[in-house]
Amino acid sequence: MKVSVIVPAHNEKENIKQTIFRLVNVLKKHYQNWELIVVDDGSTDQTKEIAEKAKGRNRSIKIISYQPNRGRGYALRKGFEAAEGDVVVTIDADLSYSPDHIPHLVKTLIEKPEVDIVVGSPYIENGKVENVPYLRLFWSKYGNKFLSLIMPGNLTTFTGILRAYRKVVLDSLDLQANDKDIHLEIISKALALGFQVFEVPAVLRARQKGKSKFKLTATVISHILFSLFEKPAFFFGLIGLLFLLLGLAGGIYIIYLWQKAALNPDRPLMTLFSLLIISGIQIFVFSIIATQLVFLRNEIYRLQKSQAEIRKKIGSEKK
Repeated sequence: MKVSVIVPAHNEKENIKQTIFRLVNVLKKHYQNWELIVVDDGSTDQTKEIAEKAKGRNRSIKIISYQPNRGRGYALRKGFEAAEGDVVVTIDADLSYSPDHIPHLVKTLIEKPEVDIVVGSPYIENGKVENVPYLRLFWSKYGNKFLSLIMPGNLTTFTGILRAYRKVVLDSLDLQANDKDIHLEIISKALALGFQVFEVPAVLRARQKGKSKFKLTATVISHILFSLFEKPAFFFGLIGLLFLLLGLAGGIYIIYLWQKAALNPDRPLMTLFSLLIISGIQIFVFSIIATQLVFLRNEIYRLQKSQAEIRKKIGSEKK
């Protein structure tokens, strides 16, 4: 079995040398057949040059570089394309998750053949967070709690990069995201295709060197848009139901005023509450239609998976 480790890096000159050395030490210790793929995502500092020097003549290390910066999702997709391992592990360039997690992730895939993706989570039992700034931790923890209401799988973290995949899973996914929302896209599409995701405890530590790439506004917006795309009934169904209930409550109030002979025909109450009822019904129906579109989307994912398997089978037969 070959293990591939992918490290996306953007302007990580302070970290990349130590990161490569630590990863190589762990991989050499635990595996005979491995590769380390560093993806320089359009860095404007010396990340690429330092990575090339750290690589030296080690043929098990690959450096992929391009310009301009295109985002973590694009970097990971380039790494997935280059990976030759049966198991593919992803990890941050700043090693906010220790390389020592890698053997545990891979071992879990080996010992649990029914599992296809292993996610390292600091939010389950025995997981831990150390010295992470409060604001970032707050948005990470409660953002993932919110996503757990939308996504199936009973997971505690959907946005972390510390993961191990069976290569066959990645080959089955038609990934499009260019930024950090790729982590959500992978989990969403993998679950839609029936792959099993399993969490193991991990320790998340604060970055020691370099500048954080975390962008609060962009992260929040991407998560909201993803949630709308993933489960439209959760939002539009609630809004439609709220409008409908307000309209019905208003209708009851109008009947009450009419019974008391206190209804003022000059007040536009009837029009207002009628619009609320009509709007509520329309939005609720829209949520049902949107949910059906999600089902159709998942069916397309399954067809794409089947096509990928057929192409792979044909290619192997030709060889």
